[in-house]
Amino acid sequence: MKESNLYLHKVRYFEKNCQIYEAKTSDMKRFLAFFCAMFALMVPAGAQVQSTMLTEKNSPVIKNVELETDLVVCGGGLAGVCAAVSAARHGTKVILVQDRPVLGGNASSEMRMGIVGVLKSQYSEAGILEEMQLRNFRYNPLQRYTLWDDVILSTVIDEPNIKLLLNTSVEDVVMDGPRIAAVKAWNTNAYTRYLIKGRLFADCTGDGILRLSGAKFRRGRELPEEFGEDFLMEGGDYKTMGNSLLLQLRKTDENVPFVAPEWAYHFTDDDFNYDTPNSTIPGVKYLYKRLYPKDNNFWWIEFGGNVDTIFDAPDIQFELKRIAYGVWEYMKNHPDGRCDGYELDWIGSLPGKRESTRYIGPHILNQHDVLSGGHFEDVIAYGGWTLDDHDPEAFHRKGYLSIQYSVPDYFGIPFDCLYSVNVPNLMFAGRDISCTHMGLSSTRVMATCALLGQACGTGAAVALREGITPAEVRRDHIAEVQDMLEDDDCMLPYRWRKVSPLTLSATCAEALEPLRNGIDRSWDKVDNGVWVLPGAADITYTWKKPVTVSGARVIFDSHFKVRSKRMRKLEATPERVSLPGMMARDWRLEVQVKTGRKSYEWKTVYAEGDNYRRLRKVTFDPVEVYGMRLIVDKTWGRDKAHVFAFDVL
Repeated sequence: MKESNLYLHKVRYFEKNCQIYEAKTSDMKRFLAFFCAMFALMVPAGAQVQSTMLTEKNSPVIKNVELETDLVVCGGGLAGVCAAVSAARHGTKVILVQDRPVLGGNASSEMRMGIVGVLKSQYSEAGILEEMQLRNFRYNPLQRYTLWDDVILSTVIDEPNIKLLLNTSVEDVVMDGPRIAAVKAWNTNAYTRYLIKGRLFADCTGDGILRLSGAKFRRGRELPEEFGEDFLMEGGDYKTMGNSLLLQLRKTDENVPFVAPEWAYHFTDDDFNYDTPNSTIPGVKYLYKRLYPKDNNFWWIEFGGNVDTIFDAPDIQFELKRIAYGVWEYMKNHPDGRCDGYELDWIGSLPGKRESTRYIGPHILNQHDVLSGGHFEDVIAYGGWTLDDHDPEAFHRKGYLSIQYSVPDYFGIPFDCLYSVNVPNLMFAGRDISCTHMGLSSTRVMATCALLGQACGTGAAVALREGITPAEVRRDHIAEVQDMLEDDDCMLPYRWRKVSPLTLSATCAEALEPLRNGIDRSWDKVDNGVWVLPGAADITYTWKKPVTVSGARVIFDSHFKVRSKRMRKLEATPERVSLPGMMARDWRLEVQVKTGRKSYEWKTVYAEGDNYRRLRKVTFDPVEVYGMRLIVDKTWGRDKAHVFAFDVL
């Protein structure tokens, strides 16, 4: 039988050519060997190819693939990514289905929305989101959006428990009674139909495609009286907040007039001639169009709230293009020279959505939950963005486009908002959680969605491990989910992380006590950390009797500062970003072991270089010790390192 393995074919082809063109030097030989190997690897090992031409007689047009897993996550925005990664890290087999060629959703290079959440630095979101942002600083110091896409991709493909399907759209569901048994999906690029079976399903699409299951949902605005939401002036309709199409500008020394396409709008001063009064009510702010270039992300190029943000998506997309080109033409060519020194560098093609569908869970988060701080027994995440309600008229409204109402510094969000009331194995995270239109106006921002995704994935992992439903997780295991989230560096409102028993049983210097108070950040002007010189053995725990240790949990200071890690509005800016200087770059763990009747020595059980993560949870072979210490050998620039937590496991 003729050999049809393309991988071997390429290897043998290049081996033959390497022999023909034998190199005269060892360096050239090594180069040719490397080149042969790399070219061969362009086709994955095991890939098969027909030895004869493909025709309608021996080749199907459509490929059918059946997959099976524990958790199927639909949607690869920040919520979906964090759900998939969190579940995978807790031992769950996951298939992540994303209908775009890149991950990140509204934060990706396709849409370029800024990641926002809480407004005060001490409440900054950590967890997987902070890990990705720090990874971005390490590998994308010029803050290029296409590289940011692949930072998110790297976070996913680093997890062996995740199978990623890009360019794949969910088309249908297969039901087994009230439960989802599988989803049907289509990959446009690969002409492949998938049947993906799972035990649990998480809808992180924003639009709620798994409503095909018959799950209860809402779209539009509630009547104000239903929840007593007095910030909602009108409702009982299908209207939503609109979609936005962004622009990115580039600074330049040239000033060339801009010519918009003929089909674009062509605005004049009369189109923007209206009053822009500020609110006179404390805690209320009006937002208007900003027709100047400085620090502008053009969120106000918004449309779609008066139509259907799902079914009318193509029309919304074209209308936003007409607006965007017209806006830039007006700004760039304005006689007052407001855009001198700026050029249009990028214009989006795919609008970012704010609102479409909201599932119904056991609790519907509303305006009053947000304003009261969200004191829920089953709290699993938090928000802190304003109640930011965009008018459905959006750009075409002459006046304010949005009203922002102040909220508490942060407010809790319950687990009861993350699973369906009538489909037992359906969870959700992101902007399709169970909330009212007004509740959504605050929870929809991406940093909050990332926290919701991590909570969803963690809850799913517990449900699958125990063989129970999300509702049963809420009833019997919510405390465990909360502890897991806090251990994974997700702060929860109105409580602090439990410190490990081994840590609490140790003796340490008084100055080290903040490392074991369970508060992994500065809080209310209290540092809650320690500063150490590189190479110093200052962070040391000891025990009078030997204890068995097998790992550690460390939190390094990643410099929480709201928006400090956001991608730039001017992508072409040449200045590099760098990791926070007080973070540990090279560090190690040492344990004190007994070597004789009265002799002891310190030995290294773990060492890491080039660290960029805030949370480090490491394991090693169990060992009986009398002491354990953390030593930072090198920082990312400061003369001292700052550490928030050191737990012995």
